[in-house]
Amino acid sequence: MYDYLTSSSVLIVGTGKMAEEYAKVLINQQAQFQVVGRSEKSCNVFFENVGIKPYSGGIASSIAKISKLEIAIVAVSMEELYSVTCILLENDFKRILVEKPAAMTSEELETLTQLALKRNASIFVAYNRRFYQSVQQLKTLIEDEGLLSFHFEFTEWSHQIKHLKKPASVLQNWFFGNSTHVIDLAFFLGGTPKELASFVSGALDWHSSAARFTGAGITNEGIVFSYFADWNAPGRWGIELCTNKTRYILRPLEEVWYQEIGSTQINPLSINNGIDKKFKPGLWFQTNAFLNNCTEHLLGIENHIQMTKKWYSKILQVEI
Repeated sequence: MYDYLTSSSVLIVGTGKMAEEYAKVLINQQAQFQVVGRSEKSCNVFFENVGIKPYSGGIASSIAKISKLEIAIVAVSMEELYSVTCILLENDFKRILVEKPAAMTSEELETLTQLALKRNASIFVAYNRRFYQSVQQLKTLIEDEGLLSFHFEFTEWSHQIKHLKKPASVLQNWFFGNSTHVIDLAFFLGGTPKELASFVSGALDWHSSAARFTGAGITNEGIVFSYFADWNAPGRWGIELCTNKTRYILRPLEEVWYQEIGSTQINPLSINNGIDKKFKPGLWFQTNAFLNNCTEHLLGIENHIQMTKKWYSKILQVEI
């Protein structure tokens, strides 16, 4: 899909599991990179797992030590994404890939956008599921056959989430920080909404805005869609897309099943997904697209703001 890039020098900010996954991809793609972490302990763990020694102390105190770079990948916790990206922009980084959802609020996203414009920089939000090998193959199929409709579900496992050791602000923002994984993918495949009717009900101790979601709409291309989620009930993420020949089912999202018209049989779609088995699914191709500035399938922050303010907030029935 993309060419190898061997001459780039990249900064990874973060030393957690996601940062490790990015490092494995960069090593495989023969890209030069440096790493900044916060605590000495996390930096040591990163070094043991990856073989690259990060700078410790956090980005603010380490920026002066870093060789002059212009490309960065931000893989820190959700509550730190905004502040880290601001620091990078203020220090003349020109191309930044930041983990989703890039900030906690649309107001912070607006600030990032304005700062990027002022600094002549580009920010992309890392919705890596767009780059699953299964998704790329499926996108071609539905474009060839002609998409008629789609449905998606973003039920979250609240019985597990409520026990996670996460800040209350992150849990209250779980829809934006986690559920938009599947929503972004559904609209990436099906198209951008033009109209949307949405309904919510219920609440959870850790997510007070809503516990149940349903709605329907139509895209700019005239494709009708619906969605559902009940965080109090059993369920899982999933997407179904219908053409006049085939119903394609992504459940789990890494896999594609299909049902042909006139049949009730559901079969697995044969997928060439060797790279997604070797690395975290979607990450190899997403990183390669970012490094090579192939932006067709990357989500720019301007589009992310539009989706957040107009559609994610409508689905949630609360302004993000």
